[in-house]
Amino acid sequence: MRIKQVTVISCLLVAIFACRKDEPIPVASTTPYVFDLPKPLGNYGDMVIPEDNPMTVEGVALGKKLFYDKRLSNDENLSCNSCHLQEYSFSTPSNAIGDVDGGKVRNVMPLVNLGWVNAYAWDGRKTSLEEKIKESFLNPYSLNAQAETVLPRLAEDDFYPTEFEVVFGDSEITFDRIAKALAQFFRTLVSGNSPYDKYLRNGVGGSGWSQENELKAIQGYAIFEGEIGDCAHCHGNEFNPLWTDGQMRNNGLDASFEDDLGYGFVTGNASDNGKFRSPSLRNLAFTAPYMHDGRFETLDEVIDHYSFGLVHSPTIDPLMKKVDDGGVALNPTEKECLKLFLLSLSDSSFITNPEFME
Repeated sequence: MRIKQVTVISCLLVAIFACRKDEPIPVASTTPYVFDLPKPLGNYGDMVIPEDNPMTVEGVALGKKLFYDKRLSNDENLSCNSCHLQEYSFSTPSNAIGDVDGGKVRNVMPLVNLGWVNAYAWDGRKTSLEEKIKESFLNPYSLNAQAETVLPRLAEDDFYPTEFEVVFGDSEITFDRIAKALAQFFRTLVSGNSPYDKYLRNGVGGSGWSQENELKAIQGYAIFEGEIGDCAHCHGNEFNPLWTDGQMRNNGLDASFEDDLGYGFVTGNASDNGKFRSPSLRNLAFTAPYMHDGRFETLDEVIDHYSFGLVHSPTIDPLMKKVDDGGVALNPTEKECLKLFLLSLSDSSFITNPEFME
């Protein structure tokens, strides 16, 4: 009798486990992606990489393939690369065509050093890179990816099912997995070899610039860091290689914000109206136009804004201390030096790196 009971129980257990659908185990043959980060980025701290999306060589390759593939858009006429061009530090030279939110059209942000960012988009509405990427390609004003159109199209390709199986453990193609692969590629878009980076590593004369321009850029940094320019509070210093504090701030562009509430649209709090994320100053030579709406075509206009163009509003950032005077009132020599410093943060090797190319 006991033997029969054991047999029945064993059969039941076999049936239960045979019917249960476990999550596929990731393929062990993937290769961990190892970063070779330049100083000072290598000393800054670890990237924020989700446990469910580890960096692999195969995942990065899949993400790069998807980044350049127009079949990810519903009508097959756009890819991620259409608005994020490498020669512009993965932004676009067009004025304010991306990051649509609530009917508001904003400037395309460059894809640089995103592995250390904790709030994405101009209004910081996403805290996950994977979620921000997914939002972007689902956006009807962007790729407008539709599941019933895009996913079968990719599944019928000779390349994608095999590569998804390698990276994720089975061949199923989903928007979540597409976003994960793209995020892996985006995290490799590291820029840290600008003239100023070289100066920090090599000392005086190590920037690769002429002695005259290097000296002016060093003077520009002193203006940037000190009370004369008062830029560092929002954009960091040599110990912050991201060159932004990533905070939501109102930098005195407008007196009212009916056209775009910024962070206030996200929080619903009027005290956040007109606030936008402080962008990185890296690669400014390639990323014009500037500001969340692309209103400034040149760095000279940006410097002029902080010199004499600040305007009052109810949510003006307290760090805009000279707003009553219209700005910090830099003279022509100070403007020239500050501009050279800002340009010294631009990494020409980033926009020509073959690792990022199709």
